Amino acid sequence: MENKSNNRTLVLLLFMVLIIGLRVVAPLSPDFKLIANFSGIGAVALFGGAYFKDRFSAFLFPVLVLFLSDLGLVLTMGKDYGFYQGWYYTYIAFVLMVVVGKLMLAKVNVQNVIGAGIAAVFIHWIVSDFGVWLGSTFYPQTFAGFWACLVAAIPFELKFLYGTLGYSALMFGVFEALKVKYPTLNYQKAIHS
Repeated sequence: MENKSNNRTLVLLLFMVLIIGLRVVAPLSPDFKLIANFSGIGAVALFGGAYFKDRFSAFLFPVLVLFLSDLGLVLTMGKDYGFYQGWYYTYIAFVLMVVVGKLMLAKVNVQNVIGAGIAAVFIHWIVSDFGVWLGSTFYPQTFAGFWACLVAAIPFELKFLYGTLGYSALMFGVFEALKVKYPTLNYQKAIHS
């Protein structure tokens, strides 16, 4: 039983590392401005929340993978790409997106994945842009200033939505197909006597 659980955990981590790895190499593309924010981090948060049944792992592994990708971005692209001003608001949003995965994806199906993806992106939009607005010299520290910040972020959040839904379709679809082919990847609660 322990070996099956370890295999499942390794497969889940591999999925997350591969998708987040794309985030690290994307800025190296000459067309990066076209694909900026078309990221899989929202899908990774939902995926971790949905498939890691242990709460500690559900939060630890996705956040750890995000942190390592941010480190990779800092090493390849510079500080402004990884730990930019207000980066911790993105991490708060990310943790809340894992919560969305836990709550909305107890049963994985197309409708739930789409709904969770939309909810996760909405949370990301509000929380991360609150961090952009708070203390900003560009946006007034008023409700109108916060609203202007949110409106300015819409093109970026739309790309993030497309990325979250696209990567979610890929990750959830492939993993569900693998679970059919390899039943050992299904989560089974340990039976205690």
